Amino acid sequence: MKKKISLFAALLMVFLLAGCGRKTTNSDNITIRVGSLKGPTTIGLVNLMEEAQNGNTDNKYDFKMAAEISEITAGFAAGDFDIALVPANAAAMLYNKTDGNAVAININTEGVLYLVTGRDDIKTYADLDGETIITTGQGATPEYCINYLNKLYGVNPQLEFMSEATEVAARLNSNPQEIAILPQPFATVVQVQNDKTKAPFSLSEEWNRKNTEFSMITGVTIVNRDFLEKNEKAVRTFIEEAGESASKALADVETTAALVVKHGIIEKEPIAVKALPKCSIVSITGEEMKKSLEGYLNILYNANKKSVGGVLPEADFYYTE
Repeated sequence: MKKKISLFAALLMVFLLAGCGRKTTNSDNITIRVGSLKGPTTIGLVNLMEEAQNGNTDNKYDFKMAAEISEITAGFAAGDFDIALVPANAAAMLYNKTDGNAVAININTEGVLYLVTGRDDIKTYADLDGETIITTGQGATPEYCINYLNKLYGVNPQLEFMSEATEVAARLNSNPQEIAILPQPFATVVQVQNDKTKAPFSLSEEWNRKNTEFSMITGVTIVNRDFLEKNEKAVRTFIEEAGESASKALADVETTAALVVKHGIIEKEPIAVKALPKCSIVSITGEEMKKSLEGYLNILYNANKKSVGGVLPEADFYYTE
């Protein structure tokens, strides 16, 4: 199976794809319903979305992007999506909520959270003690990662949650002296719109200072188990096609940035070009995915059992074929 994609592999993939187009060969005529969150996870998919729209993929797809994760998780639980790109902890929670019907097939993004502020006295995570932080992701990856970092660094900031990253960005833009934790690409958008703001560190950097064994994971792709069992060939094809899409996002930033604007994820191409390399887009599958995701979920579980739905997923949560 694929491992974490490298820049060399990404470039090679683009050259190979440039030389030969795909033709639809889905003999079962299945349309895979894919749900994803507006942000880095969908950025990694935009090249696949474009190829599918042009009829150049082996599978047929119906993509839906949402601004709030609850729309994706609720849709997956209700059977509205065959495949969904969700926060890592949400994948575990869905496994528990659906009696094991959620199966992880890849890690699609690693750490994408950045601290953004106009203040000069905030340089490391240790400087956040007693401060108020505006952010998103209550009950999801951002909240649990922040709480874990709070314990690692022995700090106690107050968290003020907002529903969408665009709300946090707008508030910080109007008052740069506030402190925000934002995912990419919104962290870059704020800095471009207001030159008084900066991103002194990413949460991944601060995480890795204290934990060198397992990296922060943001996005995981899950598939409905019933769908997987009936359409394993199509799911394996999706894994390959999504990996190629992620590779091209890294290797051909300008083309991908144009698609990011086209699909309404970021408004302007210059901002998309700056943000995309910071979105930690990856394609990690198989045993490497299992090892990394299992370790990361263990960290969350030990910090707060509720973060993964009360119990850790069993071995059948990880698709390693």
